[in-house]
Amino acid sequence: MQQKGWQLVFKKSATLFFVLLSCWQVCSASATDKWNTEKSTHFIVFYKEAKEDFIRQLLNYAESYYDKIAENLGLRRYDFWLWDNRAKIYIYNDSKDYIESTHQPVWSAGYAQVGEKTIYSYPYAKGFFETVLPHEMGHIIFRETVGLTNPAVPLWLEEGVAIYQENSALRQAGWQLKQALRENKFISFKALSTAAPSLMKDDAEVSLFYLESLSLVDYLIKEFGRESFLIFCQRLKELKDFRKALSTTYPFADTQSLGEAWEKYLLQQ
Repeated sequence: MQQKGWQLVFKKSATLFFVLLSCWQVCSASATDKWNTEKSTHFIVFYKEAKEDFIRQLLNYAESYYDKIAENLGLRRYDFWLWDNRAKIYIYNDSKDYIESTHQPVWSAGYAQVGEKTIYSYPYAKGFFETVLPHEMGHIIFRETVGLTNPAVPLWLEEGVAIYQENSALRQAGWQLKQALRENKFISFKALSTAAPSLMKDDAEVSLFYLESLSLVDYLIKEFGRESFLIFCQRLKELKDFRKALSTTYPFADTQSLGEAWEKYLLQQ
């Protein structure tokens, strides 16, 4: 993925509050506008004037990611997206229609309302199939596993899981993190745990936050396996305590131990 593609995804977290304020407007528009629909096993696509070949392509991608995301993370599906529980994807006519209807920033290629299991975009939005769609589906599937409103989920974990679904993400992460370590720009695990991208000073720091979040998730899955990650997510949901879920799943007594082991792992790569 090119750097610009990363930035499209990165900037979305900085607008979470803005998104929440505009959700009622989107829902109202969706209810009053006339939509065509196409359905697959796990999705319903609502569209206005999009071409049929795009809608078929969208459903194929979405169905592929539905299975792939859970497999990537080692998650077991309990809340299947079937019949009335299918996820919804709204496709506006173009960028102008999408921006005016959803009140998203002009750079936005798409976004999701996780609790509603709904994604919004427009035909051939830049990076939508390769980055935005799997990213937003990753958020939804992960939150279904750990709890939609679970306050114990740190931002780095949630964003790391979402970016982990993007095909080219890991290829970029390795060398950029090594460069950050060499140049003393690396965000320590302690700082990462409380970081808020919306308050960061520039795009480079925001990008590094997401790269490190991705790397942490990759480290946990690579070094300890997908089954352990599933157990960790289940305990996070049950205990609603990150430290306890971590220490009862992995060989880390606390978050500091995780941070030290991860940074040592990075230096050895």
